[in-house]
Amino acid sequence: MSIVLGFETSCDETGVALVQDGRRVLSNEVASQIDIHREFGGVVPEIASRQHTLIISQITEKALRDAREAAGADIEIDAIAATCGPGLMGSLLVGLSFAKALALTWRKPFVPVHHIEGHIYAAMLGERAPEFPFLALVVSGGHTQLIQCERPHSYQILGTTLDDAIGESFDKVARLLSLPYPGGPSIQKAAQDGDPKRYRFPRSMTDRETLDFSYSGLKTAVLYALRGEDGPPPVADLAASFQAAAVDILLIKTQQAIAQTGAKRLVLAGGVAANRLLRDRLTGELGIEVFLPEFQYCVDNGAMIAAAGAARFAHGHTAPLTATAHSELGL
Repeated sequence: MSIVLGFETSCDETGVALVQDGRRVLSNEVASQIDIHREFGGVVPEIASRQHTLIISQITEKALRDAREAAGADIEIDAIAATCGPGLMGSLLVGLSFAKALALTWRKPFVPVHHIEGHIYAAMLGERAPEFPFLALVVSGGHTQLIQCERPHSYQILGTTLDDAIGESFDKVARLLSLPYPGGPSIQKAAQDGDPKRYRFPRSMTDRETLDFSYSGLKTAVLYALRGEDGPPPVADLAASFQAAAVDILLIKTQQAIAQTGAKRLVLAGGVAANRLLRDRLTGELGIEVFLPEFQYCVDNGAMIAAAGAARFAHGHTAPLTATAHSELGL
């Protein structure tokens, strides 16, 4: 049995969690900064890093208390993991430095974790976990990728976004429609009352053999549709039509990747994995086994970093305390 303490501070969520054996979450504390950044329409890096500094000690103490209560006894931490990249450099350094300080003080092994690997390992939390090999569809504010996962910590990126990531496009379209930040939940809510077939927005690059993605054209098509309206814009219809197109692109590209690789299992990962339309269509239309993270593990959180850290620790992937952050770290 092993217990790993995980830290996630790559952007605007401060996440601290303790996970047992890479599967059982003993505690998972997430402090969101959405309300702080909402007035700016997006994340302000300097504010994000300062907020991490203010809150990280407090939520670490709470995560430790909650873990002791869940275990019903005192706990022994075996390793400490933290996101080392990619992300906002200032934010990354807060979590990484705090985790290394604890590792030094408590004399525990330190495990740096790639942010995307953390999202993939969110699917391992709980009773049902995928076996390797599998295909991962990673969808978030900064990433839209199809990744072939042959074995633990061995990844091949099959396709990536050439411009906007899907989460980024949700934010930009929400801004065009005067919907609140963040765009994903706002567009999903507005789309509930809309007609997804009113506007035939482009499904960019779906007629090509490449597995890469492009969302900038879809965003521009929404802008042109808005300019073509004489009266008040039909926000619900625009949101529903945009969401349908965005999800169509993901589904078509994933089907292409399955055909090329012969994958039998798919893992959905990242913040946009919380989108209900995407979840429903992937589970209902792909014809293979699909693993979805619980909603609480879709957003950035410490539990996913602890889970990935536990797997790395088990395979001997520790690092010296001189390890540092990399804002554009490759997988």
